[in-house]
Amino acid sequence: MYVVTVTFTLLPGCLTEFLPLMVENARRSLAEEPGCQQFDVCTARARSPADEVFLYEIYDDEAAFAAHLDSAHFKAFDAAVAGFVAAKDVRLFREVLR
Repeated sequence: MYVVTVTFTLLPGCLTEFLPLMVENARRSLAEEPGCQQFDVCTARARSPADEVFLYEIYDDEAAFAAHLDSAHFKAFDAAVAGFVAAKDVRLFREVLR
């Protein structure tokens, strides 16, 4: 299992435009990528000082995540939201076997 977390900090006022694009990217990832097992899209609490969107994604392995990054729908999403994003923090994790 390969876990990816992403925190987007958006420019002020961009959440309304960003969120539908993000949700569509997640939906297509789950529907079209066999190696994508989970793709959660979460927003920060209303009292948060910035508009933040947090992603929790699970892939079969690193190759499945690489395929996600190379997909046409991800590339289109990434280009479409570039002007909305103030910062992006991506973290990669591997499951520790018990």
